[in-house]
Amino acid sequence: MGNRRIGLIANSEKASCRNLVREAADLIRESRRTVLTDQATAALADLDAPTHADASAVAREADLLMVFGGDGTMLRVAREIAGSRTPMLGINAGGLGFLTDVQAHQLPQALKELWSGETVLETRPLIEAVNHDWSFRALNDFVITRGCSPRLIELEVTVDGEMLTIYRCDGLIVCSPTGSTAYSLAAGGAVVSPAAEVFTLTPICPHTLSNRSVIVNLDSVVTVRVLSRRVDTILTADGQQPRPLTAGDIVTIRRSKHEVRLLHLAGSSFFETLRRKLGWSGSHVKR
Repeated sequence: MGNRRIGLIANSEKASCRNLVREAADLIRESRRTVLTDQATAALADLDAPTHADASAVAREADLLMVFGGDGTMLRVAREIAGSRTPMLGINAGGLGFLTDVQAHQLPQALKELWSGETVLETRPLIEAVNHDWSFRALNDFVITRGCSPRLIELEVTVDGEMLTIYRCDGLIVCSPTGSTAYSLAAGGAVVSPAAEVFTLTPICPHTLSNRSVIVNLDSVVTVRVLSRRVDTILTADGQQPRPLTAGDIVTIRRSKHEVRLLHLAGSSFFETLRRKLGWSGSHVKR
């Protein structure tokens, strides 16, 4: 990968990204590489660089996208560039950040490693939710939840045409391997390695305490039918793009034909990230 044309995409609502983007642009130009950006990022950081309408257009021209923000920004850009072979490198200007590899203070060293090729390229699957008149893609998860009503919702779930159960719950999370450390983890779901080819189905506050996360093959087709008639029900993709559902609506969730490519610095690993981000210290007994 040449890495001669570097696209810069930032969360334009985060002022903390402004100086980071400017610093990155200066370092890229010092290395005699070309900076590309989208309109929102150019406006945020006052960049004088070739500018395109959005992340998708930048990805078509760039060898690499550097994405500045938190995991929410990475998720948005992943959906926008779905199907592109241009990899993304996340620069964390947000909070916990499982998808953003590089911390702000590491930017100069990270670029040195990038220019020298000390990186690992990883492919992550996208998932999609469809019904008869719309479809959405997600990198992390689809979540079906109740609206403002305190009532539980009822969801009938089948896997590959076979009935799983009817959940009475506050909601249901259907996540990809990438999404296991997001909402699903907070709701009691398992941590899943990104390399695992599975969906995780995690009910949110189920009425029946025996309901637990169910893990199925990523090539399975998960179908959710809304049974609730008196409760507002909402579908979200990666916590964004809310879509109202009504009684009788059927949502089919499956693996997308599209993937995204994530670039990691050499030496980084999913398990090291888990230990660091979740504060897993383990035993201090010397062996």
